[in-house]
Amino acid sequence: MKSRTRLLTAAALVAALAAGPSVLPAVASAPAASAPAASSAAPSPGPALEAAIAGLPSADATAALVRVGGKKGAWHGSSGVHDLATGRPADPAARFRAGSVTKVFTAAVALQLAREGRLDLDRSARSYLPELIPAAYRGVTVRQLLNHTHGIPAPDFPGTTVEEWYANRFQVHHPEDMVRSATSKKREFAPGERQHYLNIGYTITGLLIERVTHDSYERQVARRVLGPLGLRNTYLPGAAPRIAGPHNHGYQTMRLDDGTTGLRDVSVWGATDGWAAGDIISTTADLERFTNALFEGRVVRGPLLEEMFTLPGVTDFGTGEPAAYSVGLSMKVLGGREVWGKTGGRWGYNAAIASTRDGSRTLVYSVNSTDAKGQGMNPTAETIMVAAYGRP
Repeated sequence: MKSRTRLLTAAALVAALAAGPSVLPAVASAPAASAPAASSAAPSPGPALEAAIAGLPSADATAALVRVGGKKGAWHGSSGVHDLATGRPADPAARFRAGSVTKVFTAAVALQLAREGRLDLDRSARSYLPELIPAAYRGVTVRQLLNHTHGIPAPDFPGTTVEEWYANRFQVHHPEDMVRSATSKKREFAPGERQHYLNIGYTITGLLIERVTHDSYERQVARRVLGPLGLRNTYLPGAAPRIAGPHNHGYQTMRLDDGTTGLRDVSVWGATDGWAAGDIISTTADLERFTNALFEGRVVRGPLLEEMFTLPGVTDFGTGEPAAYSVGLSMKVLGGREVWGKTGGRWGYNAAIASTRDGSRTLVYSVNSTDAKGQGMNPTAETIMVAAYGRP
């Protein structure tokens, strides 16, 4: 199976941007479809957000979609282009790959099952999957899978460069094979001693969901979350590499066929390596609805919701800093207050959901990053976050 790709060298993009509207006449220099804040209780974030997403496409991003809501007002905006070939404005209602935001959905389903007594957070993962989890990892609990304190390393995937990963973009990865690859290695640390953010804990959690429900992970997410909340533009793609429905194209900087470095359209790319940890496709409107329901206690009910707002008392495996990830979410202090949420990245797309604990300000964004899996946060995404909440 072959995808159609559009190649645009970095030099050509820079030249087009420098040339101005005559080259890309449909590119707006200011965000479209923005709405003023609906409350006078606090200053509107609108001007700062408009500035954050103005001037797209840029070297860092080709489009951005943003929704800010909550008790202190609302603002919606978009900027950039639907695709570099036509230069027409980005579709603010477009679907996009939300990457690791998927983990919040997976964690929510697991906590629902825990509330029903079908999944025990303190029970070992091996007791549910004895044929898959080896004895070396018998001490790993379900909670440790969910809060990244399990000590299981990442599985191996073919390739070491973005060009090699792109060449393997249609390869189908089976979750059982990924678990076998990971658990064949020596553990990184004893379960519960450190925290290391990796996908593998959520890959195993997806299999646990299937084992205790005797149903597919995808159907459980749809039945328990997507359907009840009316998230009609959110879905799990399985092995399908294309984004169904309207979507703004994603691009990645890489070495092109002619040996130069530039942007390649990576909108068509299989996500089976992410599965229950990172394959969901959604819209900003759907993710805003999901965020509101989650923080209001309408997705995970009762005391188990606190699992999502409880950081384990350990340090990060790589940095030695205090743990920043809970069950499904992460926490960062911005503007002097705790902001909880989750970011995600798939090739061509960065996304995030966030909220203060009281729901006074929520944020959802999609940024069509030109290096969505690069080191550090995308500059456009970081500027959006700071505009919505303040600096760290």
